[in-house]
Amino acid sequence: MRSQCAPINPLRGGCRLNYGMHISSSGALTSMYRLDALTNNLANVNTVGFKPHTPYTRQRDVARIEDNLPFMDSNALLEQLGAGVQLAPTRIEFTQGSLSSTGNPLDVAIAGEGFLTVKAEASGDTAAFHLTRDGRLTIDQSGQLVMSTSGRPVLDTAGQPIRLDESADIKFGSDGSVYQNNQPVAKLRLVDVPDRSRLTKKGEGLFTITNDALEGMTTAKGQLKQGMVENSAVNEIAALMAVQSAASDVSSNLDMIRYHDQLMDRAINRLGRAV
Repeated sequence: MRSQCAPINPLRGGCRLNYGMHISSSGALTSMYRLDALTNNLANVNTVGFKPHTPYTRQRDVARIEDNLPFMDSNALLEQLGAGVQLAPTRIEFTQGSLSSTGNPLDVAIAGEGFLTVKAEASGDTAAFHLTRDGRLTIDQSGQLVMSTSGRPVLDTAGQPIRLDESADIKFGSDGSVYQNNQPVAKLRLVDVPDRSRLTKKGEGLFTITNDALEGMTTAKGQLKQGMVENSAVNEIAALMAVQSAASDVSSNLDMIRYHDQLMDRAINRLGRAV
């Protein structure tokens, strides 16, 4: 019976005779990636406004199907075994975290759907602003309302930085309006993106959105809450269990690789020994 090629560019690297080892290696690699992503989630369990990554996997097609080579010599029985797993697109879970009171009048949280907009430099196909759920704000030396973590200016509905009088009381309305001395002085730009798959993490609690997705952007339906922040959306217990599961999968797949290596060693040095 002819062996099945492993599903990794068989025309370039030739057929891999130990199909089981390559299935186990694909399982180990995907499990290691899952472990990295889930560990990062667990490390950010106390990060304000953090949204966890959820890594997904899918069954990998055999080489003939994956590389569109219907004429390639193969074996139907081995193809039924599958070709291991590979990574599917990792998703960001935008489930809202719980809201906590801080007592700081410059802290804001969005209850419901939506994002704050903060200034960013235009780069390629990326918009000139970023989105965030981290509402820890402060006023810098020039009087601009900025993120306390990165110093990025928070934008108003016209896409401009907001300047405030630090000596006057500051109040935020539920729609993002900013009041000083009981007079409206600005309004935060609160937006939402229906297709959340168009958002990518940039770091510092920020998300980027591509220019071609701007047309679908809408006004946020969530309400702004002053003196509060949104906690991390990571469930600590669930994240810990997911990390342990991924670590177990890595160990199991590495054990299978060692077993296959031992079988090859016996096949070569014992069964293949000349009598």
